[in-house]
Amino acid sequence: MATLIPFRALRPTPRAASRVAAVPYDVVSTDEARSLAAGNPLSFLHVSRAEIDLPPGTDLHADAVYARAVDNFRALTRDAPLVVEDEPSLYVYRLRRGEHVQDGVAACYSLAEYDAGVIRKHEHTRPDKEDDRTRHMIALRAQTGPVFLVYRAARAIDDLVRRTIDHATPLFDVVAPDEVQHTLWKVDGRDQAALVDAFEAVRALYIADGHHRAASAARARRELAGPGGASGEWDTFLAVAFPDTQVQVLPYNRIVRDLGRHTASTLLQALRERFALKAGSGAPGRAGDVGMFLDGRWHSVELGPAPSALSPGDRLDVSRLQDQVLTPILGIGDVRTDARIDFVGGARGTRELERLVASGRAAVAFAMHPVSVADLMAVCDAGGIMPPKSTWFEPKLRDGLLSHVI
Repeated sequence: MATLIPFRALRPTPRAASRVAAVPYDVVSTDEARSLAAGNPLSFLHVSRAEIDLPPGTDLHADAVYARAVDNFRALTRDAPLVVEDEPSLYVYRLRRGEHVQDGVAACYSLAEYDAGVIRKHEHTRPDKEDDRTRHMIALRAQTGPVFLVYRAARAIDDLVRRTIDHATPLFDVVAPDEVQHTLWKVDGRDQAALVDAFEAVRALYIADGHHRAASAARARRELAGPGGASGEWDTFLAVAFPDTQVQVLPYNRIVRDLGRHTASTLLQALRERFALKAGSGAPGRAGDVGMFLDGRWHSVELGPAPSALSPGDRLDVSRLQDQVLTPILGIGDVRTDARIDFVGGARGTRELERLVASGRAAVAFAMHPVSVADLMAVCDAGGIMPPKSTWFEPKLRDGLLSHVI
């Protein structure tokens, strides 16, 4: 069962919300963060990426970065201002982009359940990134950005979320520069208790985005609890859980910088010897088809149906492309370390793949059919790990709209 825990949110006032809200800390570089926050002293990027207020070239993990984050957090709390709710609450957080809408439950979730596997992860985390966010949380004594969770949709939860949206007044309603609308409602007391009860029937939660935040929260808990294992707000982590029926996954595409021992013509010949190859597009219409942009043209590489004997993770197109094309034909090794390969999130579109190849920054691009949420849950349920760079969840939550003081 999943435990839903109301909390006293630290949040901006409605008037300041649009200026405070910022992209997640890990989707931008330092230069991009500095540019986005320029001219806006209330941007949460001054807290989540505090190096932007230090001299260029500052070590991202220097003590001065975390000290500056603390100073900026205090200043933002005073100047925005940020306010703490009078009592523990649950929230409904809506993301809308165009016709796509998804409604999640913002709350604190149990780190004991994270440790026990009730809250399931699908990717490995990097120690250096864990170190960074753990230090950040402990320095601020706050979790300053929500983890994105998914659960199997349940009618009882849907009905309670809908009742809040229909009857409550939004705390704020913000349209971000990327045209994603972020709306937040507080759940009333009676429905809060009902939501807590309804989540007890949820057998598992799945991390979609925010693996490093969750892992860092678990590490911060161990440090703050001390040798005696004292209890506190650090026993939980901030997250928003969305039903699987509403979540949108975009493809995570691949580019390869050179063709290795091949030319364009010999690569096409090698692929024809193994797969059906025909004219295609940058938007494969089904699993088992991969779009390939090479020498100014799109081709469709038909991998075919995945053998049922494979594990859930090995059946994914990204795994099969790696095992059948990238490694044996193009000589790409470990995608985590091989400098010849890079990844392009689906939000940037297939035109970005065409641009990278046309500019010479890549020799060939591969457009993937998106992984489904069902695929992700199947991999997690089997105790597996998704291949690197296989899911791109969009739209994303914003930092700064909800924080959890620990």
